[in-house]
Amino acid sequence: MYVCVCNAVTERHIGKAVVEGASTLRELRERLGVAGECGRCAMCARDCLRAALAGQTQTTSPATAGILPSLSLAAEVA
Repeated sequence: MYVCVCNAVTERHIGKAVVEGASTLRELRERLGVAGECGRCAMCARDCLRAALAGQTQTTSPATAGILPSLSLAAEVA
């Protein structure tokens, strides 16, 4: 979905920016131009940013949890 029509920014662009390290609306504005023109997209962009950040932490946690048990098993075998 288009979030910022002025700069043709979509939810995917915001998600990619989060993966690349963006974590604030200001950083999105600097990278993508979101809310830099008319500002009508600021609330939607913020919501998309929060969703992307929440999704990033959810995908990171299970991966880390999956590694830790294997490390403890390796230590027990050795």
